[in-house]
Amino acid sequence: MTSTRDAVSAPAAGQDAQQDTFDSLDPRTGEVIASYPRHTPEQVEAVVARARRAARWWNDLGFDGRATKLGAWRRLLDARRDELAAVVSRETGKPMDDARIEGILALDHLHWAAKHARRVLGPRNAAAGLLMINHKATVEYPPMGVIGVLGPWNYPVFTPMGSIAYALAAGNTVVFKPSELTPGVGTWLADSFAEAVGDVPGDINADAVFQVVTGEGETGGALCRAGVDKVAFTGSTATAKKVMATCAESLTPVLVECGGKDALLVDADADLDDAAAAVVWGAMSNAGQTCVGVERVYVVDAVAEDLLDRVAARAAQVRPGGRPDSPYGPITMPSQLGIISGQIDDALSRGGRAVVGGPGSVRAPYVDPVVLADVPEDSSAVTDETFGPTVVVNRVRDLDEAVERANASRYGLGASVFAKARGHEVARKLRCGMVSVNGVIAFAGIPSLPFGGVGDSGFGRIHGVDGLREFTRPLAISERRFRSVNVMTFDRPNWVVKVLAKLVSVIYGR
Repeated sequence: MTSTRDAVSAPAAGQDAQQDTFDSLDPRTGEVIASYPRHTPEQVEAVVARARRAARWWNDLGFDGRATKLGAWRRLLDARRDELAAVVSRETGKPMDDARIEGILALDHLHWAAKHARRVLGPRNAAAGLLMINHKATVEYPPMGVIGVLGPWNYPVFTPMGSIAYALAAGNTVVFKPSELTPGVGTWLADSFAEAVGDVPGDINADAVFQVVTGEGETGGALCRAGVDKVAFTGSTATAKKVMATCAESLTPVLVECGGKDALLVDADADLDDAAAAVVWGAMSNAGQTCVGVERVYVVDAVAEDLLDRVAARAAQVRPGGRPDSPYGPITMPSQLGIISGQIDDALSRGGRAVVGGPGSVRAPYVDPVVLADVPEDSSAVTDETFGPTVVVNRVRDLDEAVERANASRYGLGASVFAKARGHEVARKLRCGMVSVNGVIAFAGIPSLPFGGVGDSGFGRIHGVDGLREFTRPLAISERRFRSVNVMTFDRPNWVVKVLAKLVSVIYGR
C-alpha cells in the first residue's frame, strides 16, 4: 500500500511530471510529513470520469456483492488500525488513542451500512389507494452515481467515512477530497480500499470505485464542478455557502454538515459528577476541535456553584501535549488560535470570569483548558463556534430557560441534557439534530441514528437509514395487476367519475 512518503510518486489520472504539490505538516512541530499533488480541474474531471465508468460495475455487484467487498475492507482496516491511527496522529497532532477511536467508530459504521443497505434501499411495497386499486405500487432506492465528498481535518477518518461508507454501500462510487491538512489520511483510506477489493474483471480498476484528489479550496471547487451527482461537505458554515453556490451552477445537490455551538443543560436533579465529567471531556477532548463538542453549559441556579466547582477541579488536571498519551494535542489549524484568544478576551471584557485558565492559556500550538462563567449571551464566546478547549458555564432559573437559551443560537447541531426526571422531555424541545440524555456525543457512536443539524449547522443526514437514503434517488413504480375501468383515458365511460365521487364521499367525506 502506498505510504504517505510515497504520495507524490503515485500519480492520479492525468498527473504529469510537473505536478504542483503542497506539504502536509505535523502541527506539533511544523515538520513536513509528505508532499501531495494539487490536482487541477482537468485532473479532477478525469478522476470523476473514471468513477463514472466504475459506477455501473459497482452497482451491478448488488447489495450482497458490495457487502462482501466492504467486509474485506473492514477487516483490512481493523488489521491495520494502528497504522491508520499513526497517520491521523501525525497530521492532526491528536493522541494515538483518540486516533484509534476514530478508526473503531468508522469500522462500526462501515459494518452497519453494508449490513443494512438491502433492507433500507431494496424494493418495498406501497399502498396503491382507492383510485389505483388495480395497480401494484413499489418504491426502491437506486444509487445516484458518483458522490463527491469534501472532508474535514478534525476527524479525518470518522467524519468523512459517514458519507463514504454509506455512499458505497448504497451502490455509488466516491471521489474524496480530504482537507489539505490531512491529505495522507485520505490517501491511506483510498489505497487500503483498492487493496481490499483486489482485482476486478474487464477494464475497471478497483481503485476507480473510491478515489482521492488532493489540494486546497480550488480542488474542492473543481470537484463540485466536475459532474458528480451529489456533494457531501463537512466544514465551516462560511465554506459551506461557497460550496453550495458552486454546486448551484449545475444544480448539483449537496449535503452540508457544518459547525455548532452545542449546549449541555443541567437540571437540579442531575448526577453532577457525571455532568461535570461530560462537560470537561465534551469541551476539551480533541483540543475542543469537535463540531458536536460542548461549548455552552446552562445549569439551574440551585446547583450551579456545585457543578462549576466539579468542572473546574477536573479541567485543572488536564494538560495538552505532543506525546502519544497526552489528554489532547495541539490546535491543528494555526489560524484558530486567534479566534480562541479573541473569544476569551471578549468574554472577560464583558464581565465574564475565568474559573480555569484565561488569556495566558493560549500558547501556540497548544491551548490549556479554559472554563468561563457568567458570560453575557451576546458575547462571541457564547454566539460563535470556538473550536478550542474552552467552555462557558452560565446559570439559569430553570430548565425551561436553559432550553430557550440553547435554542437562541443560529446553530443547531447537537446537545446534551443531564436530568433524571425531565431528560427526554427536554431533549424533544431542543432545536437541533441530535441529543444525548445523561451522556455526551453518544449519538455519534450509534450507527443507526442519523447525524446532522439545522440552521447554520447545515442540512441533510449521514449515518443510519437516513444516511443510506441520502445517497440514493427514490424510484416509484406502479404496475397494473388486472384490468378494470380506467380513468386515465379519454375512452372512459361518462358514469365513472360520478361513481368515484360518490364512493370517495362515503369513505373520506365523513
